[in-house]
Amino acid sequence: MSVVLITGASSGIGLAAARIMSAAGDQVIGISRSGREGTLQADLSTEEGCQQAIDLARERGPIRALVLSAGVGSSLEKSIGEQPTEIWRETMALNLDAPFYLIRMAWPDLKAAGDGRIVLISSTAATMGAPAFSAYSASKAGLLGMMRSVAQDGAPHGITCNSLLPGWVRSEMTELSAAHDAEQMGISVAEVWKQRDASYAAGRTIEPDEVGNAIAFFCSKQSSGISGEEIRVALGGAW
Repeated sequence: MSVVLITGASSGIGLAAARIMSAAGDQVIGISRSGREGTLQADLSTEEGCQQAIDLARERGPIRALVLSAGVGSSLEKSIGEQPTEIWRETMALNLDAPFYLIRMAWPDLKAAGDGRIVLISSTAATMGAPAFSAYSASKAGLLGMMRSVAQDGAPHGITCNSLLPGWVRSEMTELSAAHDAEQMGISVAEVWKQRDASYAAGRTIEPDEVGNAIAFFCSKQSSGISGEEIRVALGGAW
């Protein structure tokens, strides 16, 4: 039986996608740095760690789909004049280099499947930008450029590659950014989330399952005609 490999599967969007797709009958292999929530442990910030993740997945079967949700947020970033080099490099390593390695390593399996699927979790920050977001925004924008190229490379083999751009989704990563924003503004974390909710016309932010359901669709046979697309999951809001 073929495998759906989901990175960042111990929390947030990755965990939601893993649960939804497992319930639908897919054989899901979740990868995370922590190894929680039944995931397999691998450090995707290195090429060796990415190879370990691919090898762990292949022990269960050939890889038919990649859902690349693992990433680092912006809570430690500073404005461009003070941005530490190590934060820039850490962000690029996990948010952009890792997806490149994982796609390249899984490519033989995806080609052999005949209907391989790749879903990259980008962000609305890729097209919006924000103060003290240079590394995160650049890495997520880079995913969009890579996605368009991979979609072209994969088309002759039946492989699709698409990106989802979620807005604010409550997760461990965004809770860290909320705590950072609360400290900077001198308000509570709850008030930060109220402001984020209010920034959407719907008066709320995105639920992880809303992104997870979109991921499941783009990994399905029904999505075969859609590739090279960036789809916002943001309730029509700027973020």
